[in-house]
Amino acid sequence: MTYVSTRGKHSEVTAAGAIAQGISQDGGLFVPKTLPHISDERLSLLLDKSYTERACDILSGFLTDFTKDEIDESVSMAYGGEKFGSGNVAPIVKLSPRLYMLELFHGPTCAFKDMALQLLPHLLTLSAKKTAGDKKIAILVATSGDTGKAALEGFRDVEGTEIIVFYPKDGVSGIQQLQMATQEGANIGVCAVSGNFDDTQNGVKAIFTDEKLKQRLTEKNMMFSSANSINWGRLVPQICYYASAYCDMVKNGEIALGERVNVCVPTGNFGNILAAYYAKHMGVPFKKLICASNANNVLTDFINTGVYDRRREFILTSSPSMDILISSNLERLLFELYEKDDDAVKLLMKKLSADGVYSVSANVARKLKDELYGGFSDEADTAKTIRDTFKAYAYLLDTHTAVGLKVANDYIEKTGDAAKIIIAATASPFKFTGSILSAITGESSGLDEFEQAKKLSGITGAEIPPRILAMKDKPVRFTEYCEKSGMEDYVIKTLGL
Repeated sequence: MTYVSTRGKHSEVTAAGAIAQGISQDGGLFVPKTLPHISDERLSLLLDKSYTERACDILSGFLTDFTKDEIDESVSMAYGGEKFGSGNVAPIVKLSPRLYMLELFHGPTCAFKDMALQLLPHLLTLSAKKTAGDKKIAILVATSGDTGKAALEGFRDVEGTEIIVFYPKDGVSGIQQLQMATQEGANIGVCAVSGNFDDTQNGVKAIFTDEKLKQRLTEKNMMFSSANSINWGRLVPQICYYASAYCDMVKNGEIALGERVNVCVPTGNFGNILAAYYAKHMGVPFKKLICASNANNVLTDFINTGVYDRRREFILTSSPSMDILISSNLERLLFELYEKDDDAVKLLMKKLSADGVYSVSANVARKLKDELYGGFSDEADTAKTIRDTFKAYAYLLDTHTAVGLKVANDYIEKTGDAAKIIIAATASPFKFTGSILSAITGESSGLDEFEQAKKLSGITGAEIPPRILAMKDKPVRFTEYCEKSGMEDYVIKTLGL
């Protein structure tokens, strides 16, 4: 298995090369040259396997320059022990006869990012040894909330790495900010940035491609890499949980093997739903991919019109991890829909950078609508979905998952599609207690995050995740703040360049 760049497909690298680099030198994203195939027969062999066994099987098709022992050990360290509670890493919960929640928030930071970021450190350090010798890896992360904490936790004190996380100063929840600010570990840095997530993400990308800074890294025997979903090592573990979810649906008797189901994913940067796309095109029997956005509905408009236009108001919402107007992983989908035409992708990305807008061809627009349904939920509908779902099912949604459920219900109403829907449940509601409490009670509490969590638990009977409670007495380590223009200076200072 080799990988090519979305902006220069003629230079191929191994899986280890793609993971170690994070982003291609031409600014593109690495994608597999071909996808491994997974048949119904192969899925049937996975039905009685554990999550870790299923993950090892799926990963083996992508990580062909890793040994079986390397994959097995990495997966075991990522998902074993008590990291994911009971050991049911990504359980399916039946909400109704047609709607199923794929719970991806049982890891150390209570968000779906753990599913990839508990595995990525092992893949990345192995990849560096295979391709970069003894170089120290400097990992840069832009986060809209959950990725930051999950990356910090995953790379905490990992030998041979330094990790720096940037987040928009007013663009994350109080719990998300506290999770990052109290992070333990000797090899980490955390800094708030003026502006929104897109500003932060653009700043990190600019640092990656700064030739003078890369030269300074080389002189210090270091190299940059990424823990964002632009890194293939972040994306490939997510394919595993979609394949595993389908196996659980069959094993639980909810569907027959080969029966197609829809998948609904609340997404901002397009990585989580892109993993479902790859799973589908490997052979997992998925039907429609339902892309759920919040009020920053640039993806909804793109799917419905074929025009991607980020020139719009940026809205701070109760689902901050989706407050994004530049969806980086969409570049990978465009590469596939344009049949791996890197010149076409380069032109679109150039237009997005220069003009803030691009249009796809009529043929690609048709393919886009064949693959995806796009919908969004505004703030009022998100709160109503949380309230109504708890009332009807005694099931507590976080704000992002509520966006997904609202759009899934809209899809059923508008299309009449009778296929069952797996909805990606992406975070614990206790990471967004103020918004959830307000949605349930209709009132603003005026309490701090931990008092809100206690009140929410008392009203709903839901248990507060112990890892969130444990932050209450942790000292705050990181309070630094910089302007967008100061991100590179923070990197230089933190890495001692």
